[in-house]
Amino acid sequence: MLWIDIDRDKPIPLTRQLYSEFRDKILRGEWTAGFKLPSTRKMAQELRISRNVVIEAYDQLFAEGYIESRQGSGYFVAPGIYLEQFARGTDLPQPSPGDQSEGLIDFRSGVPDLEHFPRSLWGKTVQRVCQDAPLSAFGYNRPEGRAELRDVLSRYLYRTRGVQCAPERIVMTSGATQALMLIAKVLLAPESRVLIEDPITQDIQTIFASTGARLCPVPVDACGMAMDKLSATPVNAAPSFVFVTPSHQFPLGTTLTIQRRIQLIQYARSVDCYIVEDDYDSEFRYESPPISSIQGLAPERVIYIGSFSKILSPGLRLAYLVLPEALVERYQKAKWLTDLHTPSIDQLALARFIEEGHLEKYVTRMKKLYKKRRQCLTDALRDTFGDQVAIWGEAAGLHIVAAFSHVRFTPDVVAALEAAGVRVYPVEEHTIAKGRHADKIVLGYGNVGEEKIAEGVARLEKGLALHGMHG
Repeated sequence: MLWIDIDRDKPIPLTRQLYSEFRDKILRGEWTAGFKLPSTRKMAQELRISRNVVIEAYDQLFAEGYIESRQGSGYFVAPGIYLEQFARGTDLPQPSPGDQSEGLIDFRSGVPDLEHFPRSLWGKTVQRVCQDAPLSAFGYNRPEGRAELRDVLSRYLYRTRGVQCAPERIVMTSGATQALMLIAKVLLAPESRVLIEDPITQDIQTIFASTGARLCPVPVDACGMAMDKLSATPVNAAPSFVFVTPSHQFPLGTTLTIQRRIQLIQYARSVDCYIVEDDYDSEFRYESPPISSIQGLAPERVIYIGSFSKILSPGLRLAYLVLPEALVERYQKAKWLTDLHTPSIDQLALARFIEEGHLEKYVTRMKKLYKKRRQCLTDALRDTFGDQVAIWGEAAGLHIVAAFSHVRFTPDVVAALEAAGVRVYPVEEHTIAKGRHADKIVLGYGNVGEEKIAEGVARLEKGLALHGMHG
């Protein structure tokens, strides 16, 4: 019995389903080189499908080199196909807010309020850009991005984040994920070392580890990355870079103090490595002005990542790198070989949107909305759970972390909460060194209205009570 999953109700043709099942088993190493496939007749009988479906699937596998034919003996898995990364697998992207199960309240982090996106204003801006843009904007462009946007962006970043850079040191990317992948591509190789916050997103771990680099986790506490863990690093084992999210650490929400920022810069200079500063959630700080970037303190040491996904919309896929001068040309080449350049019309629209003052007005308006939602969430948690809950990271961003006494958010507990109608995200899913954060969950409020926030906390209480963890 080969345990082949065929679903006749799927819109995918049976031939394609069968081909995909076989290919995946080969790539994962479940079927190794020399494994003999059943005859087409036997496979058709076992799956109760047409023999022609099996023949077509085998023909496709043979054409792509996954299997080989031996006269008189049948089909066998070809050598040299096992793919280690495929075998390990990666999690599928989480469903977007539009894909939520009906009635489920989803506290997913990292999603801004999509209903308030200024569609009309953005649409008019794009329309004007299409009418006014030079002919060059509709052809192939430079990999680093349009000069118009980089010029506007350099002034905007200095004004709002204290970033010191000439326009020539900016490379536009198609989202922050691509920026991270370019960093990995340029700076990492097998056996490279990366000092990385722990916990940190699974995506970032996957991107850096995919190069064969060694991830060296550094614990995060209430003041950000623990700098005393860096001092023991010998110079001959210096990392390629230290990765930090200093404005609002994901997921714990802490802010790296100025003392630790200085220590981090001193460390990077002492071992001659870079700092990668992912300025995650820096725009939305509620009780004080945004904290200036590390880049502004040491431009020659810092690779700065910024994105417009949370300020405007993740659907725009507009982000950027601010680079030390010594790295600019290497990143321009890497960007060109990745996807040539980020869409030019979108860049010009964003440049105009910033230059005309729309972006900063929109951020100010949204900050008021998010502050109300944050207050609603923290009040509901404290009113419901009292001293059984401690809240991390409420000063900024679009999420908080709730730490519960006497609760461990195991898969069973998370499933029970989802059955109660609320989806939460354990911090432990993002840890490298396991076991220290099992009592914590990430609760995003950017795209959840106040009524749903209150109802979501009520469902959280109900789900924990049904699991015997709150009374």
